[in-house]
Amino acid sequence: MSSTERNTVTLHETGYVRQSQLVGKKGAPGIIPFSPATLWRKVAAGQFPAPVKLSAGVTAWRVEDVRAWLAKPR
Repeated sequence: MSSTERNTVTLHETGYVRQSQLVGKKGAPGIIPFSPATLWRKVAAGQFPAPVKLSAGVTAWRVEDVRAWLAKPR
């Protein structure tokens, strides 16, 4: 199983994933291999899917978009 396949296993089939789930927290690995700052740089550069604003204090990414990004060869 490749690292991409291992990472996608932790995602639900549909729904949303928050930043802390994507990049992880202290002691807990994330789904993607970079920091929050790099995540936002990649979003701004169009190299990672844009998040969705779910409410005033909640921003999340569509699981389907993250899965598609993980599946793309880099």
